[in-house]
Amino acid sequence: MNILVIDGQGGSLGKQLIAQLRKALPDQTVTAVGTNSIATTVMLKAGADTGATGENPVLVASARADLILGPIGIIIADALCGEITPAMATAVGKSQAKKILVPVNKCNCVVAGTSDLPLAKYIESAVSKTVELLKAE
Repeated sequence: MNILVIDGQGGSLGKQLIAQLRKALPDQTVTAVGTNSIATTVMLKAGADTGATGENPVLVASARADLILGPIGIIIADALCGEITPAMATAVGKSQAKKILVPVNKCNCVVAGTSDLPLAKYIESAVSKTVELLKAE
């Protein structure tokens, strides 16, 4: 299974996702794609197998992924304070990969119906869902 983690800004959410994925699924391949080089570097340091930066890597990696994780903004054009281009959001949205999205209420994006939990709890939930999906296959 090809797991793709996409993040932007400082890469903190992606870093936490990758660190927990490494603990829960040490043998799975994890690719990190950052919308900027800082996010990519942070995710690689967290344990991603490979990484790339920018719009085209998001387009290519989304098409090849079996599972995509990241903040909910990766499916919304101009989210992450403008770092997600319309092409990126479309590529992630159109990807046949299953998507596990972390609700982040920032940058004018509010997810109704979510509890006001610490980010760490949302990340635990995302990793737990990933493990469930992999076990089901």
